[in-house]
Amino acid sequence: MEITAERARFNMIQQQIRPWDVLDDRVLEAMAEIRREAFVPDAYQGLAYADIEIPIGDVACMLAPKVVGRMLQALDVQPGERVLEIGAGTGYVSACLARLGRRVIGVEIDAGLADEASTRLTGLGLESIEIRTGDALSEPVEGGPFDVIAVTGSMPTEAALPLLQGQLAPGGRLFCILGVEPVMQAVLITRVGERDFRREALFETSTLALKNALEASGFEF
Repeated sequence: MEITAERARFNMIQQQIRPWDVLDDRVLEAMAEIRREAFVPDAYQGLAYADIEIPIGDVACMLAPKVVGRMLQALDVQPGERVLEIGAGTGYVSACLARLGRRVIGVEIDAGLADEASTRLTGLGLESIEIRTGDALSEPVEGGPFDVIAVTGSMPTEAALPLLQGQLAPGGRLFCILGVEPVMQAVLITRVGERDFRREALFETSTLALKNALEASGFEF
């Protein structure tokens, strides 16, 4: 018997996300409500709720659901907070962030992906999300400072951290994945003062680097 999308979402929560120590009820509710299949390319619809990264565009991917869950839990997004997502992709994480906060600016360097994300989000009635085309690792994003910044691709170096940290409001949180294959580190950086930041290592993982992060660092693979 075919598994419905609703059942698949339930299984994703129970079998992937909860076992990865994501226990925040608000995060679980958001991920149970947002229809991930609405953001997955047609060729991968059957894998919308699988425990894998899904290719999008030429050199990008959707993060695995459990990584999204851990990220959302660490960021602890509160209603009304100003949120920036870097690497918006198809708009899935933006939708989850908006469900937890409200106003989200998503920046995507791939113009085609950005247009598709905007169309998807508008079609779903998620009008509190603005998708922009641009390189958020080269200059500040208009609309800050932000309470939350989520970077949804890896960065091989820490070169962009000063730029990102500088856009955090007092008490603001930044999630990013740093390093290179085979092991990268997900970290949470919190602004605790004008020039002071607290850094917490969250978990080890591995994912594709943001295109602009690779170009900025000069890394080649």
